[in-house]
Amino acid sequence: MRICVIGAGAIGGYLAARLLAAGANVTVIARGAALQAIDAAGLCLREAGREQWLRPTRLTADTTAAGAHDVVILGVKAHQLAALAPMLPALYHDDTVVVPAQNGIPWWYFQRHGGPHEGCPIRAVDPDGTIAAAIPIERIIGCVVYPATELVAPGVIQHVEGDRFVLGEPDGTRSPRIQALAGALIAADLRAPIRPRIRAELWVKLWGNLAFNPISALTRATLDVICATPATRALAAAMMAEAQAVAEGLGIAVPVSIAQRIDGAARVGAHKTSMLQDIEAGRATEVDALVGAVAELGRLTGVPTPHIDAIYAATALLDTTTRRP
Repeated sequence: MRICVIGAGAIGGYLAARLLAAGANVTVIARGAALQAIDAAGLCLREAGREQWLRPTRLTADTTAAGAHDVVILGVKAHQLAALAPMLPALYHDDTVVVPAQNGIPWWYFQRHGGPHEGCPIRAVDPDGTIAAAIPIERIIGCVVYPATELVAPGVIQHVEGDRFVLGEPDGTRSPRIQALAGALIAADLRAPIRPRIRAELWVKLWGNLAFNPISALTRATLDVICATPATRALAAAMMAEAQAVAEGLGIAVPVSIAQRIDGAARVGAHKTSMLQDIEAGRATEVDALVGAVAELGRLTGVPTPHIDAIYAATALLDTTTRRP
């Protein structure tokens, strides 16, 4: 199986390193400082008190030069996909699978959905349909990313905790291709359960992220502090209650309580969310996919989301004022 991982950040780099350590054939597509660092020394994965330095099978910034692959894993942030999308078809053959490993509501949420909103675009993440045009729904396998990782330096990834990548076909089938992908991840010592309702799994992860990520970005606090501070814990709970109502309006039942989800985040400890890491580095954030998309779905379902709307406005402004060239 030829696997291409696009992006060598916290999640893309982690996945690529784990797959390479297991002997997989992995092309890494990176650019800038990441490309230079990996070309010079390889990918560095830090976990369990040790370091592994791993050389990609191929390393390039050019999708055309990379050629066709069996699996393309999108390890970049949601807001980076629109610029990348037109370059992706160069990586496809007839049966290439594309695995978006982003947080938040994906652009394909209502494709092969089968509900009353079948085919409805998510404007917060794909305003003009660029992503949908470049990545046909027939190629997509859904993925919910649970590991907590940090990009310590270009090409250097710190694994904090977690090893689960939940997979699911948009139509809920247990296809041979999804079983093959799960097998490749399991061979890399990762957990890769296949779920028939991947959108419900997306909501379980999103449910906490839509609150903890922007609150951490606005306060610069880690998960343990947010969960232990009464005011921010209450704010997170209010945002999660609104999101739960939106999910229920779409037929999704969240299987755990708000208190259980917050307590689970607290157990991760002094971890900086990906959005806080991006703000501190002056990078653009996933605020639209994590927060703006939920506000959009609230309007679609007629569910009021005042706390989500307010935090979205504040975090979106923070995103623009802290971003560095």
